This record gives sequence, structure tokens and C-alpha cells, in this order.
Amino acid sequence: MSKLFTPYDLSGTPLANRVVMAPMTRTRTPENIPTELTALYYAQRASAGLIITEGLPITDEGRGYLYTPGLYTDEQTHGWRTVTDAVHAKGGKIFAQLWHVGRMSHVSIQPDNIAPVSAGEVPATRTTVYAFTESGQPGPVAPSVPRALTTNEVRRVTQDFVASARRAIAAGFDGIELMAANAFLFDQFLSSELNTRTDIYGGSIENRQRFLLETVDALAEAIGGARVGVRVSPFGRLYDLKPFADEAEAWMSVASALNERDLAYVHLNYQPTITAALVPAGFSAAFRKAYRGTLIAAGGFDRELAEAELAKGEHDLIAFGTSYIANPDLVERMRNGWPLAQSDPSTFYGVIGAKGYTDYPAFDPTDVMVHQNAVKETA
Repeated sequence: MSKLFTPYDLSGTPLANRVVMAPMTRTRTPENIPTELTALYYAQRASAGLIITEGLPITDEGRGYLYTPGLYTDEQTHGWRTVTDAVHAKGGKIFAQLWHVGRMSHVSIQPDNIAPVSAGEVPATRTTVYAFTESGQPGPVAPSVPRALTTNEVRRVTQDFVASARRAIAAGFDGIELMAANAFLFDQFLSSELNTRTDIYGGSIENRQRFLLETVDALAEAIGGARVGVRVSPFGRLYDLKPFADEAEAWMSVASALNERDLAYVHLNYQPTITAALVPAGFSAAFRKAYRGTLIAAGGFDRELAEAELAKGEHDLIAFGTSYIANPDLVERMRNGWPLAQSDPSTFYGVIGAKGYTDYPAFDPTDVMVHQNAVKETA
């Protein structure tokens, strides 16, 4: 029997299956406010057991890419209410991913054109963000050199996350996912390569993970731990994130610390398909031993690999990303063995309108019947 399509109790939130739609930035909202197309896009994919939204900047400071809908104004909150209502009307569940990019930004999209913030002052090189070029046109630019957050500013950012989380609940989300992965702000604090601080947020592993854990605790206190998930990407190498000396020890410390908290889940984003950085052998099993709550795995899964992963017992839910772009009915296609549509990479980001966003149709089962009948007639 397929485990992928069985129900799951996510800390009191009932999921129809174990398929998760992974968060995917699409840069589709010119005013940074969800639109009717945003609502349609997510509602089309509501048969997923759980939808996790694209990353939602919690402030203007937290933004690193143009046209990403945030969650820090009344207009944005109202827009997301339209989305959650549409998803819930289809029987789906949806978490908002809350996002602060840290150093992965550019002065052209920062308040008053000031430097983006980070744990320290090490810039990201060999990568780009989507901001304004020297000609004033949108396009890829190198991230600006960051400035280090002061101790009080670190605590202020935690409260920015709390304020956004409260808006998420007001907007009807079933919970939130804290984006602590993919080389963004929390990764920058965890890395001894980037975190050169001398205050209580730098130095030892305990200090470098303090910002993450204080934020998780503040979110749990504000909206309840059962509504809080955390996404991490151990050994990730995106956006110029380099190895650091105590990396394996740091991730096991994070796993143990998160296990002490009653959370909705931890979402592990493995990235070998993106960056060719391999997770050490045995890490998944070790993380599972250290963190006993719900674990979501993401990273290049298809149905066969997902079923095998669930059978191993190291993860409880499986997240699918790119395959959801062209297959709004991915659950139905996988369950019935129907073919998957191919997406157009040229429309992944920045295209305004329905093209490559909401114009991918659900599969028509009669196509299978027509094909089968044609085969019989020629036999």
C-alpha cells in the first residue's frame, strides 16, 4: 500500500496525504501584494496534503528579490486572506513561509538604499539577487556588502518575525514556516565562516544558534508551537554559503535543540541536485534520532523516491517543488500513474500574468482512455 497518499496528523492539523508543496519563489507580484492570480495558483494545488507558500518577506529590510509578496502590511494581510480562503474552500491546508534574506539583497531595494544586514560584514559573491541594475531596470545584480546587525537589532528582527506570524494567523493560514535555510539570515548566523560577532550571538555553536532558537520560541509563544515549522538546509551551498569548521556538530546541536520544543515540524531541504554538495553518510538517520518530531524531506523527489524514503522511516512527509509548477494536480497524477507535464523554465520567475503560472491544466483522464483505445484498435 502506498504510504504517500495516507492521511497524517500534523500536530492537530489533519492532512489528506503526505505530499507537501514546497515553497517556491515566483516573483509574480509587482506591488508585493498577493493578487487574484496568487489565490488561483495556490487553490489549483490544494490537493497537496500541505502547501507551504513562497518565502514572504517580513519587512522591507528582509526583501532580497523584486516582486515577492510580503506579510507585513494590512494590504498584504488582506491579500493573503483571499489566498487562504481559496485553498481552504478546496479542502487544502497552507502554511506561510516567513523570510528574511539577510545579506542576499541589494541597496536598490532596501529602505533608504542602505546596506542589507547580516551576522557580519562578509558579502556574498559568485551569486546574484533580483533588484534594480545601474540603469534602473529590474535584473540580476551582485548582492551589496552587508552591515552587521547590532545586538538590539537582532532582537528587533525576532519581533518582526512575530509580528508577521500574527498577521499570518489573522490572514487564515494554518501555521507558519520559519525560513532558516538556503543561505539566508539564520544560516548566516549559524555559519562560523560568516558570523564573526563577539556578542551573545557569535562565537560558540550555542551562541550562533541563539538567534534561531529565540525566534522559534517567540513564534511558539505568540501563535502556538503546533503552528510553527522550521526549514533548514544542512550542508547547503547555495548563494556562496561555504563549509565551516564545526558544521556537522552545529547541525546536530540544532536538531537536538529543536527536539526540545513542541513544533509542527522540521523541514529538511537537501540540495545535492542544486549545488552538488553532498550530505555526509548517515546524517539523515542521525538527525532523525536527534529530532523525534515530524520531519519533512525536500530535494529532487519523484513518487518512487518518495515512497522509498517514507518506507525507511526517517521522514514523515515529502515535499515536491518544481514538479508542482506544471502539475497543479500532482497528487492525482502520482496516485493514478498519469504522466507529468513539463514546465517552461523561462516562466519560472518574473513573468507578470497567467503564463507559466496558472495556465497549466489538470490532467484529463479521457486522454488515457483515448490512447488505450487507439492501441487496442491497432492491435
